[in-house]
Amino acid sequence: MIAKDRGFDASLGLAVLDRLARLVEQVDGSLYLEHESAARERIGKRDPADWPVIAVALLLNLPVWTEDQDFFGSGIATWTTDRVELYLGGH
Repeated sequence: MIAKDRGFDASLGLAVLDRLARLVEQVDGSLYLEHESAARERIGKRDPADWPVIAVALLLNLPVWTEDQDFFGSGIATWTTDRVELYLGGH
């Protein structure tokens, strides 16, 4: 588990994810289907199952918060957790 590998309390991590889940809304697939081809092209063979994330990023013109290196080089801005922490911490 990532939390354990990084020395974090997994139960605290799960509690944070639970709270985040209440702030996130699932995007209906019909809204981003028009971006499927472009998204599949961008993610390529790295992880084809991730195309919906790229499609939503294209639809909403938003970056992706991820540690998954499959997104790097896709032409979509990505934020890693350490960068989000810096941003939220005001540094």
